[in-house]
Amino acid sequence: MKKQQAGFTLIELIMVIVILGILAAVALPRFVDFGGQARAASVNGMAGSLRSASAIAHAALLAAGGNNSTATVAMEGTSVDLVNGYPAATASGISRAVQAEGYTGTVGTNLITYVPTGFTGSNCQVVYNAATTTTTANVTTVTPPTVVVTTGGCGG
Repeated sequence: MKKQQAGFTLIELIMVIVILGILAAVALPRFVDFGGQARAASVNGMAGSLRSASAIAHAALLAAGGNNSTATVAMEGTSVDLVNGYPAATASGISRAVQAEGYTGTVGTNLITYVPTGFTGSNCQVVYNAATTTTTANVTTVTPPTVVVTTGGCGG
């Protein structure tokens, strides 16, 4: 009788390597960190929320017969402070209007910066700049608020 040798043939080894390669190609994307992309998408969503809340507050003021002076409007039973007819860049202004959860707001001069809560990186934020007025030849013009998004440092 012919004695069988112990071990694997070359074809068996190649098949195992091919199968492991296919498994790695399928499994690797499942383990990639999508946290940065999710954070950037969240910041962009927050920017949309700020724009919408600002427009809704302004529309509520106009519907109530108000003008662009400093006032308040009620949004879902909450009083929102307005400046120049739009939510003020304060905790009692745009923060109440947008009801931002998962974000930390830092109030500055006529602006408020929102950063995802718990995120310590830089350049991953959305900034709400309050509405402003300019007067030229006794005509006052209101510039609506602006929202500036920065996602370069979100990690994605």
